Amino acid sequence: MDFSKMEEEINETWKEKQVFKFQNDLSKERKDKVYTFYDGPPFATGLPHYGHILAGTIKDVVTRYACMNGYSVERRAGWDCHGLPVEYEMDQLLGVKHRQDVLDMGIDVYNAKCRSIVLRYTEEWRQTITRLGRWIDFDNDYKTMDKSYMESVWWVFSQLYAKGLVYQGYKVMPFSTACATPLSNFEAGLNYKQVKDPAIVVTFPSKGDPTKSYVAWTTTPWTLPSNVALCVHPELDYVTLQDKKTLQQYILAKDRICQLYPIMNNPKKYKAGMEKEWYDILDTCKGKDLVGDFYEPLFTYFVDEKQPQYFQVVADAYVTADSGTGIVHQAPAFGEDDYRVCCTTYKIVTPTNLPCPVDSNGLFTSHVQDWEGVYVKDADDSICQTLKTVGRLYQKDVLEHSYPYCWRSDTPLIYKAVPSWFVAVEQIRDKIVENNKLTYWVPSHVKEGEIPNWLTDARDWAVSRNRFWGTPLPIWTNEAFTEIICVGSVQQLYDLSGVWVEDLHREVVDHIQIPSVKTPGAFLKRVDEVFDCWFESGSMPYAQQHYPFTMDEATFHQGFPADFIAEGIDQTRGWFYTLMVLSTALFDKPAFKNLIVNGLVLAGDGQKMSKRKKNYPDPNLVISKYGADALRMYLINSPVVRAEDLKFQESGVLRVVKEVFLPLYNAFRFFLQNVERREATSGAKFAPDESKVKATTNPTDIWISAATQELIEFVHVEMEAYRLYTVMPALVRYVTQLTNWYVRLNRDRLKGAASQEGDEEKEAETGLQVLYNVLLNVTIIMAPFTPFITEYLYQHLRKLEPSYQEDPVANYGMTNPVMPGKSDSVHFLKLPACDKSRVNHKAVEAMEVLQTIIELGRNVREKRNISLKTPVKNVVVVLRNPAMHVVEGISGPLRSYVLSELNAWNFTVIPKENEHEWVTLSLLPNLTVLGKKLGKKMSTVKKVITSMTHEEAVAFMEKGEMVIEEVNLNFQTDIISKLSFSKASDDGQWEASQSAEGDVVVAVDCTQDEAIISAGRAREVVNHVQQLRKAAGLGLSDRVEIFFKEEEGIAAAESAISQNLMAIRTKLMGATPIPLRLAPSWSVVIGKEVVDVGGSQVELFICRPTISVRDDLDNNVTSFLATLDPYQYEDGCEIRCTIDDESFVLKEGVDFWKTAAFKALSTKSLQWV
Repeated sequence: MDFSKMEEEINETWKEKQVFKFQNDLSKERKDKVYTFYDGPPFATGLPHYGHILAGTIKDVVTRYACMNGYSVERRAGWDCHGLPVEYEMDQLLGVKHRQDVLDMGIDVYNAKCRSIVLRYTEEWRQTITRLGRWIDFDNDYKTMDKSYMESVWWVFSQLYAKGLVYQGYKVMPFSTACATPLSNFEAGLNYKQVKDPAIVVTFPSKGDPTKSYVAWTTTPWTLPSNVALCVHPELDYVTLQDKKTLQQYILAKDRICQLYPIMNNPKKYKAGMEKEWYDILDTCKGKDLVGDFYEPLFTYFVDEKQPQYFQVVADAYVTADSGTGIVHQAPAFGEDDYRVCCTTYKIVTPTNLPCPVDSNGLFTSHVQDWEGVYVKDADDSICQTLKTVGRLYQKDVLEHSYPYCWRSDTPLIYKAVPSWFVAVEQIRDKIVENNKLTYWVPSHVKEGEIPNWLTDARDWAVSRNRFWGTPLPIWTNEAFTEIICVGSVQQLYDLSGVWVEDLHREVVDHIQIPSVKTPGAFLKRVDEVFDCWFESGSMPYAQQHYPFTMDEATFHQGFPADFIAEGIDQTRGWFYTLMVLSTALFDKPAFKNLIVNGLVLAGDGQKMSKRKKNYPDPNLVISKYGADALRMYLINSPVVRAEDLKFQESGVLRVVKEVFLPLYNAFRFFLQNVERREATSGAKFAPDESKVKATTNPTDIWISAATQELIEFVHVEMEAYRLYTVMPALVRYVTQLTNWYVRLNRDRLKGAASQEGDEEKEAETGLQVLYNVLLNVTIIMAPFTPFITEYLYQHLRKLEPSYQEDPVANYGMTNPVMPGKSDSVHFLKLPACDKSRVNHKAVEAMEVLQTIIELGRNVREKRNISLKTPVKNVVVVLRNPAMHVVEGISGPLRSYVLSELNAWNFTVIPKENEHEWVTLSLLPNLTVLGKKLGKKMSTVKKVITSMTHEEAVAFMEKGEMVIEEVNLNFQTDIISKLSFSKASDDGQWEASQSAEGDVVVAVDCTQDEAIISAGRAREVVNHVQQLRKAAGLGLSDRVEIFFKEEEGIAAAESAISQNLMAIRTKLMGATPIPLRLAPSWSVVIGKEVVDVGGSQVELFICRPTISVRDDLDNNVTSFLATLDPYQYEDGCEIRCTIDDESFVLKEGVDFWKTAAFKALSTKSLQWV
């Protein structure tokens, strides 16, 4: 079966018949309740990768489930078009190095080029996502660069402005020098890397006492040219020490002397008292006592008589003694705390006169002549060398630490003071925290982990970017910012300016001026910035609907908050956060109710997937090899759905095909083959009848029906809780149970070749009814997860339903009401509900024990190297404290299955009173539970428990509790019990195996006598015949005659066949293998093979059925009969014919026989037949 080709054909059918559209139309026609889903817009500047495929699969599964569960679900594609991802790529293409390059080019030209690439790969996205089986509307998509979308973004911002939640401020922000723009704090947290930076200690001689120097530690030497102060902690102890070797005096925190003498950090080398050889402490004081002392600056770039307050000691509690020297150098333009201390607390600087000699590209300006035009990070080593030359570098080391990188350009961020427009998140922080509590996250640990703390500490959000390709901030102001208007719509802009616009990008709106109200004759101009693209994506719930312009408030709130969203764990500080901030600010509600967070898909070696390294297989190639369903199931049956990382392995996708889809397909094909066989033999069309399914008394039918209903209930419960990571394993387990157990256990029964009751065809009919019922149910319940294979199965199964029409009227299968058979797609159907009347926990439990017994029995055979073809005399099982229904089940209705699967002649369940003859029940204390409970009594209690005899242990188990050392012990919770085989077997008669839990022991009588060996050989013959049938391409209902030929004087095969004739006939659908010498000369061989049977070479033949005749029958008559189909004639019938004017009356059973075996039986030419 080529699953990928099958999927492509189904995709074409879906496209041709507009199946997705009709699914939506049917739900709207039924007026199904609305289920709202937000799809976070991706950028189409790159091709979809496994992360997109994973998130898309999760979204598709949940929305398909909702639609098949009675909801109307709009699934609309969207595209993120603005922002750094696009501009960064365009800058690389155009060679843009500086902001002025764009201004020289023209914003209109630059933006036009950006517009030209944002949708570059939308067609590839559409092809990949559609091929994946994800249903989403690409024709009615939204784009963040559309006028309608941008207008709603303006509305959102204007609402925040009207609520006093917008302000302009000057703050130290994470800054991307590659993109020449500030980033928000949450963006800075998206991409941390381990880096190595210089860690240096620098001296600052005091002006009050030049013999003393303050020492400060920093990992950013490039900020030292901008130093204006040193900060200490007001309450920490500081010392002045004199180094005995150099006689230099240094001031630093008492607890950080180890920074100057690193050996003190090594407990193996440092011993108390050694420091007396290195330094003397001359003075001790509090940090606050040092405040106001001035020091010699490192550089003279900002030495100015107009700024006499520069280069002094200040104090703040943010300084710690955890690292460094307890003295922090202050560069207020490049540190958030530096800015606060120097600008707000001590007013050493103001926002307008910050020493900031670094431009937007991270290059030193002319203020720092020695490094003008040098990238700041590249200047570190040179600065250190200069400091060393002038004698100000005390220590240089390398520090490996975690450092933020730009999430778009993957370059190091710096922190830089810039003017920005902010959303006052801190004002509504408590509301955001409370609204987050109203949301449901899967897995819950993501929400309960760092998110609450992070929200509690949320900072004001810088939403402006000094860029070009984005939604312009709708703020018009005068130069002094004393008159500000925030525009919330195109209409308002027209009303204020008289200019109507059809586009809202910078090249259109930047030149629009609004007359000043306060100063007649003057005009307000738009501020320079555009929105952070995260603000745009956070506005998605409103902007995709063009709310409030083309959707009224009542309609909007019917679907708000969204029922469901899903993205990767890397979005917790991105899209999830911005959605929550804006929805809280606008409506004091969360933007969503339920959220699935997925982990990251990594390359097989655990590294990030890299096109350059080519360390992962192309998703499209994987889909073309194995199919989209296999990739979907692999991804959502992995740890990545629990927000953990997945190391992608192509072999895992192949394993899904081999272990799930092929067995399921084979079970389905086996079902159809046997339906065809039964229809051919009975002449009646198979018609599904659930009453027969419910009326069955076969224990495996009852079990698989119960297991199916349990699965249905489980899927509903878990999907309502959005736990895909529990659903997929359950589906995989179920398919294994259906294919590896139910179908295999009932293979002969479904073929009509075996029956416990003796009525083969009735049993076959019942089994097929059950198999059809469970196949249809599992097909429908799996449809949201694996949409292709379930569609394929359904299209074949539906033809058996009475409501199916071979030549339907137009769109008959595309109408309500939907039902199996009539409906043209499985995805139109409603998911089945659990039928409680068919749930049977006892049957399921008994079947679980049966499976354990069979698996342990096979394990015993492997231990003794006994082939399954060779029968064993007896299988004995001992169960630990079994429920009565389990014992009755495996001893009664299920007994024949144990005998068949283990090829055993007898099966015995040992009664409780005889268990001691076979096993020993051993006990151990559950240390995990009893550790705290017993304390010092543990050793005594353990000794009592482990020394119990079998009888004592059984008594404890049956009673359920026991008091030892005045401690009451519960058998279920406090004790670990295991059965172990203990029957003496000196002659090797018995071999045993026990379950890992120690609750089941299976012993097998391994005695091999002539009868056993003969039965094994007979089974070998049967297996070889079945292989010949398969090789010849025969169907289940195709009859054959079987002949064999052995070497002269050897009768191993004939002996085995003669001694096991009934078993062979049962397995071979009534056919009897007989010696080749008894075959008619006109037999047509359709398959033959030389095989080994008990060490003897035997030639096996399968032949087309032909009539055998009386030995002395006329040759012409014989030739005539040889042309006839033997199975046209009833037993004992007569054939009248005329040959060469002579009439003959030929009687079946006298003159001819339908098979050579029947002739041998009738004529007694073969005694054992």
